[in-house]
Amino acid sequence: MPDFLKNKIISITGGNGFLGKHVIKRLEQRNCKKILVVDHKTYNLVDGHDVQKMYQDQKPDIVFHLAAAVGGIGVNQRNPGRFFYDNAMMNLQVMHGGYLNKIEKIISIGTVSVYPKNSPIPFSEKNIWEGYPEMVNAPYGIAKRIMHAHSISYRKQYEYNSILLILTNLFGPGDNFNPETSHVIAALIKRFYDAKKNNEKEVVVWGNGESTRDFCYVEDIAEGIVLAAEQYNKSDPVNLASGREVKIKDIALIIKNKIGYNGNIVWDTSKPIGPERRKIDISKAKNEFGYKVKTKLEDGIQKTIEWYLSKK
Repeated sequence: MPDFLKNKIISITGGNGFLGKHVIKRLEQRNCKKILVVDHKTYNLVDGHDVQKMYQDQKPDIVFHLAAAVGGIGVNQRNPGRFFYDNAMMNLQVMHGGYLNKIEKIISIGTVSVYPKNSPIPFSEKNIWEGYPEMVNAPYGIAKRIMHAHSISYRKQYEYNSILLILTNLFGPGDNFNPETSHVIAALIKRFYDAKKNNEKEVVVWGNGESTRDFCYVEDIAEGIVLAAEQYNKSDPVNLASGREVKIKDIALIIKNKIGYNGNIVWDTSKPIGPERRKIDISKAKNEFGYKVKTKLEDGIQKTIEWYLSKK
């Protein structure tokens, strides 16, 4: 239903974040009645009272639940308890509050960290529950899996419409470049930029470069999320990704060349690298709601670098 969001009041948790801002741009093209950001400074979604207050204040028809406590491998390792508790409580309360307040639909965002450590390649939605996730990201991944069980049970008992989208590694303009919490592409852009600026002879990158990931440009993901909101109405999760598998080594070389850094890359194999391979099956998203990946990897990295440099 292409007009599903027309004249609707939309609330977006995490709307001030990297992904949230791109989703808002897409929603602004859909003739929504009102788009409201659920700001974490006003509403602490780990607190049930704040969740109820948010629903009473904003009175949305549709909720996009993008908010999460999230970070890279290092911060995940240091905060497993907080990442599990904050994400689990946030997810449970936002969905339960949506049901209590008769919200028409909730679009929740998950992560490829939900997949089992030894999940078959490419990652297919049917395999999500067939094992424990990679240990480094398991607390976060399990907290996101809860939304699947929650969605199934509330649809069965209350006929409640909630969907779960499983996202890959995102990058693009507006990404988080904080070295403590950033993900791979943003972290490497900053590292190579700083090394060039400071005439450093080498850049240290975690791992050996052989592990693979699926990186998807944020604007493609944002459009996929809105398409799913308009057209998808099942509790079965759906992957949103690029469908491409790329080595960290190749990503590092692309960024090194685009930044124009002439030093060496040194691989620190003593550091954790997470799973060895990630390749995501996106056939379900294509078939269910016409999801398309429009941005080439190198083009997306170029746009991200240009945005980062424009802020310097």
